[in-house]
Amino acid sequence: MNIEIQKPELEALILERMKSGGFQSVEDVIMQALKSAPPATETSDQAATHTGADLVAAMQASPYREIDLEPGRARLPIRGVTF
Repeated sequence: MNIEIQKPELEALILERMKSGGFQSVEDVIMQALKSAPPATETSDQAATHTGADLVAAMQASPYREIDLEPGRARLPIRGVTF
C-alpha cells in the first residue's frame, strides 16, 4: 500500500518530528494517529462525554438558527400558606 501526502506542511511536520526523535518512522506517526483518534461510531458511553460547549457549537452551526428554543417563562401558581 502506498500513502501519498498531499500537503507539504504535513510532510514537513512529520519529518521534523522524526528528526527530533518523536517518531522512528512514518508508520509510527500513522499508528499513533490511529490509536489517538476516536472510533468512527459512537457508543452510548462516548456520547455521554460531550460537553455543553459541544452543544453550543452544534446549535451555532445549525442552519435553523431562527428557531426559538428558549423555554417559556410562566409563573407557577402560588397557594396561600398559614402557619
